[in-house]
Amino acid sequence: MIRDIFMPALSSTMTEGKIVSWVKSPGEKVSKGETVLVVESDKADMDVESFYDGYLAVILVEAGQEAPVGEAIAYIAETEEEIELAKAQGKTAATAPSKPVETPEIAPPPVSIPVAAVKDNGRLVASPRAKKLAKELKVDLKTLVGSGPHGRITAEDVEKATGKVSTAPAPVITPPQPVSVPVAAPKAPIPASAPVVGRTVPLTTLQKAVAQNMSVSLQVPTFQVGYTITTDPLDQLYQQLKSKGVTMTALLAKAVANTLAKHPIVNASYSDAGIQYHGAINVAVAVAMPDGGLITPVLRSANQMDIYSLSRSWKDLVDRARSKQLQPEEYNSGTFTISNLGMFGVDRFTAILPPNQGAILAVGASRPQIVVHNNGLFGVQKQMTVNLTSDHRVIYGADAASFLQDLAKLIETEVQSLTM
Repeated sequence: MIRDIFMPALSSTMTEGKIVSWVKSPGEKVSKGETVLVVESDKADMDVESFYDGYLAVILVEAGQEAPVGEAIAYIAETEEEIELAKAQGKTAATAPSKPVETPEIAPPPVSIPVAAVKDNGRLVASPRAKKLAKELKVDLKTLVGSGPHGRITAEDVEKATGKVSTAPAPVITPPQPVSVPVAAPKAPIPASAPVVGRTVPLTTLQKAVAQNMSVSLQVPTFQVGYTITTDPLDQLYQQLKSKGVTMTALLAKAVANTLAKHPIVNASYSDAGIQYHGAINVAVAVAMPDGGLITPVLRSANQMDIYSLSRSWKDLVDRARSKQLQPEEYNSGTFTISNLGMFGVDRFTAILPPNQGAILAVGASRPQIVVHNNGLFGVQKQMTVNLTSDHRVIYGADAASFLQDLAKLIETEVQSLTM
C-alpha cells in the first residue's frame, strides 16, 4: 500500500508550511514514530513523524519549497516492491497536482502527520522538550493527560506531574531587558540581514504570519492610554537580583502579571459568544528574530511563578525562540503582551493589538527626568512612559487607567513584593 504524507497543520493559524529539510532520503526505510522531515510553521521549526512503517518512496515537495496545509508532499511505500509504483504515481501527481491520483488497487487514504495529536494507535504524542524532561524526571508519559493543542503533552504537564518546576540552572547571561534602565549603555539592536537594493525579497513564513495577524488586528476597535512610571525602585531591585540570574524582563512580566490578577478584565478577550475571561495569566513578550519578524514567547501563569523560575523560563524561551524550537503552545497561548522598544532608546510608541487578546503594553525607555516633589522641591528621577492599547469591545477607559495606576503603584512603592 502507498500512503501520502500531507503538509501538517502545526498551528491553528497555519495555512501553508515550508519544508526546512528532509531527514530521510528516497528509498530509505522509515519506522513508525520516526522523524521524516522538518517543517517551518508560522513561528517554529517542527519535527514531523511518520505514522507508518515502510519506505520513503517519493518526495513531491523539496526542501526550501512551500506547500498548503493538507497537500501531499511525499509518498511512503509499504514494501520495496511498491517504490517504483509510487515513483510512477509521483510523476502523475506532478503533472496534475490539484487532483488526487487513484488506482484500482491502491487508494491512498488522506492521512496527515499532525504533531499535535493525542494518540495514533496507542502512541502518545508529546513535545520533544516534554519527552526529554519526562526521561530526566522519570515520569511515565502514558499516565499524563496533555494540555497542549488536541491533547499534546507539554513540558508543563510533566512538571505538574512531579509537583515541581524544572530545575534549570540560573542563567549567567541575561536576555534582552524590557526596560533600558541603564541609560548610558542601551542594548544594541539585533543585526538584520543586509537589504537587497533594487530587488523584491519574498517574505519568510514568519513574516507572512505577522503580516496576516496584524491585518486582522487592525479590524479591531482599539484605544490607547499612556502613563508615566518612576523606575528607581525597580532599577534598585534589579541591581540586587541580577547576580542571581534575575532579568529585567522577568521583573516587568511579574509586575504586569500580579497587576492583571487584580484586573481580570484587562486579561480578558473578545469572542463572538461574549467576553472570555481566561483561567490563567499568560504574559507574552515580543522578541525580534534575527532573520526578520517577531515572535512572542509566553510566560504561562506568570503571576504564580517566583521571580527566579520566571527568569530561568524566560532565558530558555528566548534561546529556543531564536533557534526556532518553540512548541506552538509556547508562543500562541498569551493572554496579554508586553512590547519593549525602550532598550533601543525609544521614548514612547503605540503597539498593535495581537489577535485574540484584549490588551498590549508598549514600554518606552527609562530616562532621568527633573521632577517637582510634593514639597515643591526639584529632584531627578528615572521615569518611563508605558502605553496600553486595548480592545474597546472588552476594556473601557476606566479599566485601562485603573490597571496602569495599580501597575505604577506596584513598581514605585511595592516592588519588593515581586520577590515574594
